[in-house]
Amino acid sequence: MDGWRSQIFIVFLLMTVVLAAGTLGFQAVEGWSLFDSFYMTLVTLTTVGYEEIHPLSFRGRVFASVLMLAGVTTILASITILGDMMLKLELGDAFGRRRRRIMLKKLSDHYIVCGAGRVGRSVVRELKRNEANVLLIESDPERAKWGADQDVPTLVADATQDSTLRTAQIETANGLVAAVDSDAQNVYVTLSARVLNPNLLIASRASSRDAADRLRRAGANTVFTPYAFIGHRLAQSMLRPHALSLLDVASAFGNSTDLDIEVEEVRVSESSRMVSQTLDESRIKSELGVIVLAARKPGGEMQFNPAGDTRIEAGGVFIVMGERSNLEKLEEILES
Repeated sequence: MDGWRSQIFIVFLLMTVVLAAGTLGFQAVEGWSLFDSFYMTLVTLTTVGYEEIHPLSFRGRVFASVLMLAGVTTILASITILGDMMLKLELGDAFGRRRRRIMLKKLSDHYIVCGAGRVGRSVVRELKRNEANVLLIESDPERAKWGADQDVPTLVADATQDSTLRTAQIETANGLVAAVDSDAQNVYVTLSARVLNPNLLIASRASSRDAADRLRRAGANTVFTPYAFIGHRLAQSMLRPHALSLLDVASAFGNSTDLDIEVEEVRVSESSRMVSQTLDESRIKSELGVIVLAARKPGGEMQFNPAGDTRIEAGGVFIVMGERSNLEKLEEILES
């Protein structure tokens, strides 16, 4: 955009310089008034073919000849600059749309974030921090520029429309975050997403308890109320500061600490060598220093602080806590 502005400025500057030079030149050579000199310069540069407003002297004709050559050259240069700019604009937009279509068709196992407000941006940053594939949907072009600046694929469209969600490849997405500023729009997004992909994991933000209830009825798996959440954390920081500090270590707020600890969800694949072993036999804690907080069996039953004789089953999920490097090693073992 800055390059186009500079090119337009150059064209405007060239035309202004030639017009001003012609006006001052006719005034100096022929002694005409300022308006007559400006009018004659304009007639000469535009080549409209009007007759001379005053008879020209020999020196005036010489100056007019020079002005004609300079004017034609300037106009041709301006047309070339503007034409090149428009061509690049059209081609760039066409190729950009084509690249976006190809990119969107290839999307799978991604997360769709609807809304580029403060909540939506925080979600995008956290997903990117965990190296997840993210697609941002925002209807406001000005807000959508943030996504482009962050090198995040961004779709400038209305997230409440089914066609927009289909374009975002919602059928192959892992999850969707409805973080639009309006509770009503978040309800529409949640309803549409649930209909288009019944198995989709949907999280949404709500500004009130009533809105949270409506979003759950619309199909949201998880609903957060930012103000209630912040109030809860502020109260906990007063009542249980050390416990809260430990939880912050395993969250986005942990960047301010010296520990590199996170909480992760790890799924057990059928090909994992740990399938059928117990937690004690797997030596997850002793060798990797990972704490198993909870285990979810393939049938859906959740067990908190599982005992050492708990069997590792294919399709099960473990909620674990530990250093990021050790969690990555555990993921490789359980998911490969």
